[in-house]
Amino acid sequence: MIETIIGCALEGIESQKVEVEVNISRGAKFLLVGLPDNAVKESHYRIAAALKNIGYKIPVKEIIINLAPADLKKEGSSYDLPIAIGILSASGQILQGLFKNYIIMGELSLDGKLRPIKGVLSMAIKAKKMGLKGIIVPEMNVEEAQLVKGINIIGTHSLKQLIHHFQDGLKIVNKKYYSKDDFDENTLDFSDVIGQQIAKRAIEIAAAGGHNILLIGPPGSGKSMLAKRITTILPNLNESEMLETTKIYSYLGKFNQKNKLIYKPPFRSPHHTISDVALVGGGTNPKPGEISLAHNGVLFLDELPEFKRRVLEVLRQPLEDGVVTISRAAGSVNFPSNLMLVAAMNPTPNGNYFDNLNSKQSFFKVQQYLSKLSQPLLDRIDLQIEVEAVSINKLTKFNRAEEDSKTIKYRVKKARDFQYKRQGKINAHLENHEINKYCDFDAKTLNFLRSASESLNISARSFNRIKKISRTIADLNVCLSIKTEHVAEALQYRSLEKLKQFLN
Repeated sequence: MIETIIGCALEGIESQKVEVEVNISRGAKFLLVGLPDNAVKESHYRIAAALKNIGYKIPVKEIIINLAPADLKKEGSSYDLPIAIGILSASGQILQGLFKNYIIMGELSLDGKLRPIKGVLSMAIKAKKMGLKGIIVPEMNVEEAQLVKGINIIGTHSLKQLIHHFQDGLKIVNKKYYSKDDFDENTLDFSDVIGQQIAKRAIEIAAAGGHNILLIGPPGSGKSMLAKRITTILPNLNESEMLETTKIYSYLGKFNQKNKLIYKPPFRSPHHTISDVALVGGGTNPKPGEISLAHNGVLFLDELPEFKRRVLEVLRQPLEDGVVTISRAAGSVNFPSNLMLVAAMNPTPNGNYFDNLNSKQSFFKVQQYLSKLSQPLLDRIDLQIEVEAVSINKLTKFNRAEEDSKTIKYRVKKARDFQYKRQGKINAHLENHEINKYCDFDAKTLNFLRSASESLNISARSFNRIKKISRTIADLNVCLSIKTEHVAEALQYRSLEKLKQFLN
C-alpha cells in the first residue's frame, strides 16, 4: 500500500512542500530516497524504537520511502513524524487518509515523545498558502505556529497522543498563547540622554527616512547610549514585517517564548571580532547572519574601524540591495537584510577628536586608522555626525526635561506615513530613477547643492544620498518641496569627510 504525508523542507528561511511517500510491499528491506542527509537517514532507528515503545511496529516487509521532490535537499530530524505516520498508515496499523490536509513535522524520541524543531513559523505560513486545513507540530512549537491565523494548529507531545486525536476521538486541546498584551515595553528612552541635541536631531532624521548613520566622537560621549535607543523611535513592524522577521529567528531556533512575535524592530550589536560569515551568513549549509537577524531593524557596529576590513567590505552589497545572496555549488540561497546601519567610532586611535594632531606621526596614525574604512562603504552611510562629550558640569546642573522616545517616534511615524503615501516606500529605499521624481529641487536649491558637493568632493552616490536626506528633512518639517535650508542641514551631517579634508 502507498500513503503520502505532506511535510516541509527549509530553503533559506522559506518552506518548500515535501511529499513523504511510503510504499510497503513484499520483501525485507528499508530504503529512504529523495536526497536525505544523515540525520534523515538515521530516522529509521528512532522510528523503530518509538513505534515499538508505544505498541506499534515497523512491518518486516520492503519499505520504500521517497521524499519528493528528489532534487531538494532534506535536512534534520524533523521528518521522523511524517515518516512514522506514513509507515503506520501504509501498513494498515492506523486508518489511511487521516492526515491528508495537514503538514506534519516533528522529531521523535525513542519513547515516542516529540522534540521541538526549527522553522515552524515558516512551515505554518506555507500550510496557509497551500490552503491546507492546518499543521501538526510538537507541543513545544505550538505557540510559534499559532502566530499564523486562519489554520488549525495541533501541537502534540507524543505520537500516541496524535493517533488518539485523529483515530479515537480523544481530542488534543492546545492552549491559546498569542496575546499582544503580553509584550514587554521598552526600558530604554531618549529622555535618559542629557544634551546631544544635534546628535538626536540627526538620529531622528535617520529613523524617519531609514538612513544609515555613523556616530563619531570620543569615548564616553554617549554614542552607544544614543544608538541603543534608536529602535525606541522606529515605528512598530506591520503584520507582514512581523512574520518575516520572526521567521528568521524561527529558522535558527531562536524563537522567543517570552516575547513571541517580533513586533518591534530588532536591534543587533555584534562584537568587532565577528567573522564575515557570522555577519552576513554562510557556511556549508547556509545560515543567516547578524545582518539578517537585524532585518527590519537596526544593526549597530560599535568601534567601526576595529572590524576587519574584509568583514566591513562584505556589507556593501547587502546594504545596497537589502538581501544577502549566498551561492554554493548546489544552488544559491537568499536571506533578507533590509536594515538600518548604525555605526560608531572614535575619530582617532586614542579617542580624542582633533587633539594632538600637530605632529606628522599623529597625522599618519589617524590617516592609517581611518583608512580601514573604504570610500565605497562610507558612501553607503548617509549621515556622519559628531557626538561631543557632555561636560560633568552640564550633567550635574541639567534640570530641563528631555524629549522622550514616544514624542520623537510620533514625528518619525508621521514622516514615514508621508513617504509611503507619496512613493510607497521610505526615502532610503528610493532608486536612482525615483530620486529625480520625488526629490524635487528648484534651480536655486539645486545650484546650492552642486556647489557644496564640489567643495566637499562628494561622490555621485553620496550626492544622491544627500538628496534623499534633504527629502526626509522636508518630510519631518511637513514641507512638500525641498528648500535650501533642508539641503544645508543635510550637508552638515558629513563629519567624516570634514575630518578627512582636515587631514589632507
